[in-house]
Amino acid sequence: MKKALFTGITFLVALAVQAKVQLPNYISSHMVLQQQATLTLRLQARAGSTVSVTPSWNQQTVQGTADANGRCTLQLTTPKAGGPYAVTFDDGERTTITDVLVGEVWLCSGQSNMEMPVSGWGKVMNYEQELVQAHHPDIRLLQVKRITSNTPKDDVELTAAGWQECHTGSVAEFSSIAYFYARELNRALRVPVGVLDCSWGGTPAEAWTELEALSAVAGFEPQVKALREHRHDSNAMEQEYRRQFAAWQATQARPDMEFDKATLQPDWAPMPVPAAWETTVLPNFDGVVWLQYAVELDASFADGARLSLGMIDDDDVTFVNGHEVARGSGWDQPRLYTVGSGVLHAGKNVITVRVQDTAGNGGIHGTPGSVFIESQTGQRISLADNWQYKVDRSYEARPENIHSQNYPTNLYNAMLSPLASLPVKGFLWYQGCANVGRAAQYNPLMKALVTSWRRLWGADLPFYFVQLAGYQAPSDYQPGSEWAALRQAQVTTLELPNTGMAVAIDLGNPIDIHPKN
Repeated sequence: MKKALFTGITFLVALAVQAKVQLPNYISSHMVLQQQATLTLRLQARAGSTVSVTPSWNQQTVQGTADANGRCTLQLTTPKAGGPYAVTFDDGERTTITDVLVGEVWLCSGQSNMEMPVSGWGKVMNYEQELVQAHHPDIRLLQVKRITSNTPKDDVELTAAGWQECHTGSVAEFSSIAYFYARELNRALRVPVGVLDCSWGGTPAEAWTELEALSAVAGFEPQVKALREHRHDSNAMEQEYRRQFAAWQATQARPDMEFDKATLQPDWAPMPVPAAWETTVLPNFDGVVWLQYAVELDASFADGARLSLGMIDDDDVTFVNGHEVARGSGWDQPRLYTVGSGVLHAGKNVITVRVQDTAGNGGIHGTPGSVFIESQTGQRISLADNWQYKVDRSYEARPENIHSQNYPTNLYNAMLSPLASLPVKGFLWYQGCANVGRAAQYNPLMKALVTSWRRLWGADLPFYFVQLAGYQAPSDYQPGSEWAALRQAQVTTLELPNTGMAVAIDLGNPIDIHPKN
């Protein structure tokens, strides 16, 4: 009897859940809708039910019928800026979202410079004061969760339960550029502003571009072919990737070069540390490189020390006077290692680091202040200097994991295309670092990206972007700079109508790719 009762209650609960209109994740209380626009609502309801939507700004109900799968699409026309409003959804059971504002909505996307939060890992200039003052009830924030997909998804995933009102807590981990832009618009236009943080650090432009648009850009033929041949079948693509990766591993596998890791090698070449080696002595290089540095220490270091190597892209094995002291992994992970008692001694000590870089930038990077050795008594000696290096071996191009955030179309499919039903005023874009070294390709790639986004939203919406900020040693003439070439490729995007470029060369930092200003 109890089992039957439990089963009956479960069935009734299931019916109740099915009866309630299911909204896209980006439709929630506290949201901002683009003023004087058409909002397309793709809803899920009871199969065959009549679905009604009533906004409080005009109390005019629109209706539709859910198909056999429960899908129902309705459209609402939004008024001029104002609010707060409520919107009620009804298929026999009501759902109401409240505190809905109408104003300006902007989609903000790109890699780490767009992702860089006000606080968190970013810490913009005067971030403590910015957080304290970040109380703006008419600014609303929506942050898209970072996921990938080989096929276009129906809905996005979010980092929070829908839209958030802008305050100290909600803005701390939110895109600083999106927030500052929203604040400026709110002050200037005196209307509510909503911003969508749809970004992922380290990602290339091709990951944010639609398949058909990408097929017209030279250099992506293998990925486009794979996506088309396997009809976006992730399992089939995964098997093909594993086959390619196994073949790649077989070509790379061989023992490391042999040398005395406790002795500074006299014939190795100099490399400035910290800096990505692509920006100094090894452009476009992926592989294994050995770095060495000799530092004079006094007897106090013999009791042990802290060794800080900033960050290392991607993996390292670190030796001190021939003793392995640590291993690390992750291009953005600080390397702070403990050197035990008896490893160091008074006089010259040799630090040797094996660095393996599989893609993108490589080497010991970070700020000069993050590369040092410190005794237990607090004596700190900087290791920011020219180190000696020797290439062990270079890697052939590594096959890209088909689930990677860097794989062509993966972010467009998962994070961008599901948002197309939400009207926006325009787009903000800050990206380019991950495409440095491919400037010739970036020109048509960016035009393909802009065109595919506008086609997705069905309008030639404004597309505003940031030219790469100043990074590396300043120089008036840079004939061999891949960064300068990428900046010039960005300029050509202005050939498209309704685009704008913010020049940030004077706001950059030669030793920090994420300027805090």
